[in-house]
Amino acid sequence: MSFNRRVRQGLVLLSMLMCLLAWRDITGNTINPRYVERIQDGKTTKNEIMVMFGEPQEIKRTDNTIMYIYRSFKDASPLPYDPDKRQPHPQSTTPYLVDEDKKVRKVQEKTEGKIPRSTLVIYFKPDGQTVSGHEYTEH
Repeated sequence: MSFNRRVRQGLVLLSMLMCLLAWRDITGNTINPRYVERIQDGKTTKNEIMVMFGEPQEIKRTDNTIMYIYRSFKDASPLPYDPDKRQPHPQSTTPYLVDEDKKVRKVQEKTEGKIPRSTLVIYFKPDGQTVSGHEYTEH
């Protein structure tokens, strides 16, 4: 009976953890400032970072370091809408634009109405296992 009880307790703990992770993804608040305070440069390992923050949204590699970049978002406030006063600028009605290379391309539609809440950049030592530094910015 002791084994069955442990299995049940493990399943309950696992389901609670999954609910917590799902809540983080739904709310967009994936960077907990309390966890950022726990990061100790030179001591915290890559595994600890992965447990606290999960998979990074972006990974950049240079000759000397690996960077994990995490971003959290919040919903943008809706713009006031008055259909009688609204007139789009003529440039907005064209389906094409000129990019930085002076090439004509199609306009990409915006799919998200979110703005950045915070950004966390973690730098790892050349061994790739230990944090060498980190930057946390709230926007």
